[in-house]
Amino acid sequence: MKSYYNRPIMASANTTVLTGIKPTGVPHIGNFLGAISPALRRAIDFEHAYFFIADYHALNSVDDPRSLRDLTYNVAATWLAAGLDPTKIHFYRQSDISEIFELETILNTVTPKGWMNKMHAYKAQSDRNKEANKSVDSNINMGLYTYPLLMASDILIFQSDTVPVGNDQVQHVEIARDIAQRFNKKYKTDALVLPQYVLEEGIEELPGIDGRKMSKSYGNTIPLFATRAEWEQSVRKIVTDSLTHTPETFRLTVLYKIFAAVASPESTERLVADFTEGTIGWKDAKDQLVEQLIERFGSASETYAKLMADKSQIDTILDKSSNEIRTKAQATLYAAKKAIGVR
Repeated sequence: MKSYYNRPIMASANTTVLTGIKPTGVPHIGNFLGAISPALRRAIDFEHAYFFIADYHALNSVDDPRSLRDLTYNVAATWLAAGLDPTKIHFYRQSDISEIFELETILNTVTPKGWMNKMHAYKAQSDRNKEANKSVDSNINMGLYTYPLLMASDILIFQSDTVPVGNDQVQHVEIARDIAQRFNKKYKTDALVLPQYVLEEGIEELPGIDGRKMSKSYGNTIPLFATRAEWEQSVRKIVTDSLTHTPETFRLTVLYKIFAAVASPESTERLVADFTEGTIGWKDAKDQLVEQLIERFGSASETYAKLMADKSQIDTILDKSSNEIRTKAQATLYAAKKAIGVR
């Protein structure tokens, strides 16, 4: 598979950006700082921004209907409470745009099977199977195998020219571009816009309460939107030690790193001074972190709770956006169908 460019482009005005959010877990503060907040900041640089809940992608790992439904609402409420303005950002469920899946069927016909064989997720599972002396395709469904094709359709249906991703997703945007170029060349058309990726730089991973990377799979997260009692319960579990700390060594602790990520520089430096001078201990420091979480996320937590208490508000927002953007999806699909000769 040929790659048509070597570096990510810089975001610019008057372009279209697309971001997908997979509903596979309830977001935590690491998600907010590393993904949600940067994505919302970035969106204002674009004329058109499309943010979608990738519920069909989630089917590869979430097979309980109630869980998928609940997680979809959780993710939607989280982004809305975090500041997503649906009057400025198109916010929709992937499953509500049927044109995505019809375009995927068309893309299937121009995509070599060998390209799918090279995809990270498929190769990783295949390698695990080999190491365990299992069949190479054990526990691999077609949803996982063709995940990049569905992602390509997500991107291409709205003529997205910029797709922000982490390093692990660069390959998927590259293949979306390769597929679009192959389609356009084969059918002598410009129906599909060639997308490029943009990487978010300078974001550090937030440690979890046990010192490892904060991750739902480790069970070491601090909830993004919660009550005081829930935050206290999580913060109380942050790993600490009984050593005497200098300002330099204190800045290496888990508590400091989490505190610094959510608090102002002034509050953070005051915590360092108070702790290393011995005027406060670990319990006081943790209490201060709880107060910072309340100050930073308390108001948004109330908004989140109201949305989750009346999910019809979420449905209204997602349905309205889907209805508004269907025309563009239909136009892209029509152009692709006309190119292949079925219109």
